[in-house]
Amino acid sequence: MTDESERAVQAAIDGEMRLLDPEVRASPARVLELLDPEFIEIGASGRRWDVESILTVTSSGSVSPESPVQVSGVSRVVLAPGIVHLTYFADNQGRRAWRSSLWRLTEMGWRMYFHQGTLTG
Repeated sequence: MTDESERAVQAAIDGEMRLLDPEVRASPARVLELLDPEFIEIGASGRRWDVESILTVTSSGSVSPESPVQVSGVSRVVLAPGIVHLTYFADNQGRRAWRSSLWRLTEMGWRMYFHQGTLTG
């Protein structure tokens, strides 16, 4: 992997971890810094989310500071210059899901463009 690819992957991972941080999630302004204006999520519930609707969820305390999301099995790949795909397993207080995110480089930095969650048994 080239230095540029490694920096891209690290930026995406850093952004992903920030979006799971309860302090970041509690601040709509901080969440907006990480989401692309065209952001779409297909949640583990099957619901489709956009930037506005996801801000309601992130600021509602869906991740507890006392019990942060446990992340494992992170896989990453640079799909093209300025596009990183991450997959990982997340456990949020027993609610377990495989997660997949696309991050893209914009004029304002790395932003999450797409996210999907699939519940596991």
